[in-house]
Amino acid sequence: MKIGVLALQGAVTEHIRALEKAGAEGLSVKKVEQLSGLDGLIIPGGESTTIGKLMRAYGFMEALRDFSSQSKPIFGTCAGMIVLAKEISGQTDAHLQLMDIKVARNAFGRQRESFETDLPVKGIEGDVRAVFIRAPLIESVGPEVQILSVYQDRIVAARQGHLLVTSFHPELTDDSRMHRYFVEMAEAYRGQASSL
Repeated sequence: MKIGVLALQGAVTEHIRALEKAGAEGLSVKKVEQLSGLDGLIIPGGESTTIGKLMRAYGFMEALRDFSSQSKPIFGTCAGMIVLAKEISGQTDAHLQLMDIKVARNAFGRQRESFETDLPVKGIEGDVRAVFIRAPLIESVGPEVQILSVYQDRIVAARQGHLLVTSFHPELTDDSRMHRYFVEMAEAYRGQASSL
């Protein structure tokens, strides 16, 4: 399985390490052409406005919408979640607008309010260690979105078909189960694609 990590900003190496631990090949993606051979893509954390600007500058907006239209799995963590969201609270425009969620940026406060906790995640046995850094949260979800995890009544992980998002940074822990969950999504996609 080849899973790309969008390498415009954020914890790219950590995601690649976690993917390899989860049994996939992780690749740093800096050019649109690199998307064609991938089974899935991770959009890492960082600063969502900056990532959005860089995606526009390097032609990734249309390329990623096309990637998604083929039902290839995309996993957005922290800022990556904001990039995938249909709506951003307090803003008139969003980025890719692929996932039917409304997100609030920096919902858990600034850098000094960063924290770690153990969370139950649907589809994963046992709690997952979650690192929240200037984390966004999901304020509301559309009818096709499955809520995977909640922290203090706030949605912090969700899935809509081939799209997966978390408010937290699973790549910053030794627990690669969130990445394994995503790799399994990519394996299922590849299985469906090869049977067509």
